[in-house]
Amino acid sequence: MSEAPATYGRQPLTKDRVLEAAVALADRDGIDAVSMRRLGQELGVEAMAMYRHVRDKNDLLAGIVESVIGEMPIPSSAREDRTAVESDWRASMRELALGARTVMLRHPWAPAVLVGRTEVGPATLRQVDAVLGILAGAGFPLETAHHALHVLGSRVFGFTQDPFDESTDAEADPAQSAAFARAIAGTFPHVAELAVAATHGGALGGCDDEFEFRFGLDLILDGLDRQRPARPPGDAASMHTT
Repeated sequence: MSEAPATYGRQPLTKDRVLEAAVALADRDGIDAVSMRRLGQELGVEAMAMYRHVRDKNDLLAGIVESVIGEMPIPSSAREDRTAVESDWRASMRELALGARTVMLRHPWAPAVLVGRTEVGPATLRQVDAVLGILAGAGFPLETAHHALHVLGSRVFGFTQDPFDESTDAEADPAQSAAFARAIAGTFPHVAELAVAATHGGALGGCDDEFEFRFGLDLILDGLDRQRPARPPGDAASMHTT
């Protein structure tokens, strides 16, 4: 285990310092390494000192995921006049989602912490508010914007919740995949076809998470665009009266 930086012990302990150190520790050693004891070692203080700034481990995890979400850039169009958003709301939404994704790729542990959280903090609300602002400026009624928020789901935070873990597919043995495909072909022919095609040497190649993220995002935005009223309201206020 690496020694705590010497500068840590000479700085006053604050909540921001605690969260900054916890994020750095999670980035370096993984989220399982984050504990009050380990964090105290990183900061050069007793573990009990942390409890002046965070209530418990859950409070610490909520704080660090909020710190990560706070890094996500908000498109300028989501903060400007609504007519600017209306002109190209899809580009604004893509900018927001891809900006969030860049942040999540820097902190690969964060999605699992975010989805397991029960409290919603101001950074999360800021991100959601930006999404709703873009949709409002594009003329979507509030009800449609609400549905859109759910359909976009975790993409507005830069990741997707895929029910299948395909992180090791690129390393799959083509011979094993072929054997698996043959075993299930009679019952699940389409899955068998995919299993062979998606192997490392198959026609589809290994899964590309970046491509899948963008592909899904564009599908959603294309579908939402078809739901947009032909004559968007002139301002956000009318969104709340639709």
